[in-house]
Amino acid sequence: MTARAADRARYDRATAQLDAPVAIVDLDAFDANADDLVRRAGGKPIRVASKSVRCRALLERALAKDGFAGIMSFTLAESLWLARSGFDDVLLAYPSADRAAYAELAADPKLARAVTVMADDPAQLDMIDAAREGGREVVRVCLELDTSLKLLGGRVRVGARRSPLHSPAQVADMARAVARRPGFALVGIMAYEGHVAGVGDAVAGRPLRSRAIRLMQAAARRELAERRAAVVGAVRAVAPDLEFVNGGGTGSVQHTAAEDAVTEIAAGSGLYVPRLFDNYTSFRGRPAALFAQPVVRRPGVGVVTVLGGGYPASGAAGADRLPVPYLPEGLRYDPQEGAGEVQTPLLGSPADDLLIGDKVWFRHAKAGELCERFDTLHLVEGDRVTAAVPTYRGEGHTFL
Repeated sequence: MTARAADRARYDRATAQLDAPVAIVDLDAFDANADDLVRRAGGKPIRVASKSVRCRALLERALAKDGFAGIMSFTLAESLWLARSGFDDVLLAYPSADRAAYAELAADPKLARAVTVMADDPAQLDMIDAAREGGREVVRVCLELDTSLKLLGGRVRVGARRSPLHSPAQVADMARAVARRPGFALVGIMAYEGHVAGVGDAVAGRPLRSRAIRLMQAAARRELAERRAAVVGAVRAVAPDLEFVNGGGTGSVQHTAAEDAVTEIAAGSGLYVPRLFDNYTSFRGRPAALFAQPVVRRPGVGVVTVLGGGYPASGAAGADRLPVPYLPEGLRYDPQEGAGEVQTPLLGSPADDLLIGDKVWFRHAKAGELCERFDTLHLVEGDRVTAAVPTYRGEGHTFL
């Protein structure tokens, strides 16, 4: 029996009394992945990206481990909810336009101490001030550095379009705008190198493309390390008491941690290890988050149909954004139908061994987005479900 076949047998036994669709997290794999992130971080703390987890119980489990400290959130409303729930170090990774949430933040000392907001434009500070409604708490601010690699005089750009702050001078100007403004405290710098941390460099069947990605990423790491160090120096000249410099992501943990200027690493997807993280040479994780759909039809030889399963991930549309049929091994989508909203035909010889009611296990393309489809995660240890915990959705929250 292969390791994957053994996992399938465990998951089927663990969930035998649960009807599909059902989502699980294998805690042995989750913990092993957490340990590997800590090892790769080389002693620098890991801030957990909540977007990639979306379950309070599992955020707490990660943060209880040595080597993890703080949360990186994805909306301001989520940040306030987490702070009210007892998480005392929440860094909002994206600028917000939620005026009501800013008013709450500026009026509540506990929230103002726990939550740090993101800014890359003075207009964002104007919005916060306009939203205060009399609240006088000091708002903690982190500046985001654009990590993109610019070539040929800027005519070629590699990397996500995030912050407009690219050069040390630009970031220092924004730091001065925060420092001279009453009611704000500059406490951190963040830089997410998604073109390194979020792009696999070992694309199956594409050796030339993989080689090109590795060359690009090596050049991007060198350029960013030099520029990030200069940015940190320029900002510390304005704000000597800067508390943290956050960088990285699951795919670049060890590379980012090697930079002296970086004080902490952000990672979250590496806890669940969705399918987009299969194509990396720098690490190997264990799939920890899976979902099962039930077989509801057997249309013919070599084909079964499962209920639902059309859960595409965000990003540029493509086959790599679809969940992948994982267990039993050897199933594939019908290219004429793909992953459907209500039914999904699956082709391959393993279909002939599946009966009505059997489970087919899938891996989502991304990590936390799976939790937008399920209210509950069933936590598996060995071949038993030992707990059932709510996702954000299960607690009545869909923040974005």
